[in-house]
Amino acid sequence: MAYKILFFYLIERAIYLKEIGDKLKSSREEAGVTIDEVVEDLGLELNKIKHIENGNKEAFKDTYELKHYIKDYAKYLGLDYEKLTEEFDEFMFDYTSRIPIAQIQQASKEIEKNNKKITSPYTIPRKSNKKFKITIIMILFLLLLLIVGIITVISSLN
Repeated sequence: MAYKILFFYLIERAIYLKEIGDKLKSSREEAGVTIDEVVEDLGLELNKIKHIENGNKEAFKDTYELKHYIKDYAKYLGLDYEKLTEEFDEFMFDYTSRIPIAQIQQASKEIEKNNKKITSPYTIPRKSNKKFKITIIMILFLLLLLIVGIITVISSLN
């Protein structure tokens, strides 16, 4: 019995983003705005608008990008954009809380592997070379002794 409740809950959450898209689409159609007008006015690609209206989260690489588009689209249509973005946040919380830990760890490894560090002369960490420092100090010390010796010889000749 418990698994049936969980199953229906998960199905309900899976179509929740579709419901957000349906709200946007029905509001657009009620306002008499064509999808081409939305594309032109918001400066978005036609496919992105269609994916939003169809509730296709996987078409977007970045969740924040999708949330921003939903917010802009809702504002454009004169809807309560804060309520829609809250609904989207609830959907994302439910969606991400079901991701298995192994999948999260695998994604982290891939990101780490693909993360190439940018290096420049200003960001490269310098290695401490103690031998070099000691050599410089010894040379300076010997030069100091040589100068003191020369001054002593010159002063004794006068």
